[in-house]
Amino acid sequence: MKLHELRPNEGTTKNRKRLGRGTASGQGKTAGRGQDGQWSRSGGGVKPGFEGGQMPIMRRFPKRGFSNSPFKVEYAIVNVDVLNRFDNDTEVTPELLVREGIVKDVKDGIKILGNGALEKKLTVKAHLFSKSAIEKITASGGRTEVM
Repeated sequence: MKLHELRPNEGTTKNRKRLGRGTASGQGKTAGRGQDGQWSRSGGGVKPGFEGGQMPIMRRFPKRGFSNSPFKVEYAIVNVDVLNRFDNDTEVTPELLVREGIVKDVKDGIKILGNGALEKKLTVKAHLFSKSAIEKITASGGRTEVM
């Protein structure tokens, strides 16, 4: 089978409705929009949330409270088993993790978690470590350094 031989399954695709192509098509003249009114015009309709002049629900509801989302700290997470790809005695830094493609973005820092097993002796520099990650890194003969 070649790319140009691919076809969708029978009955899975429909032709689009061609509007305004003559009265014989059944969708001519007003093209299914009716005679007059807001919806018959191009660009017609109402903006999202508009309720016909009634006070919209988003304005009727009270706005209270506080959201911490602008201040939240988000870490890029790396599990210990991923670090096995490095050679022994390698110094693993956030820059190295980005360069190797393990982490796409450092965000507010790197956190090392203890999921999996580590067989290499590494010096790992990161912003946060879980207790199990520290235990596994030190058990394999490596060191952890908090940045």
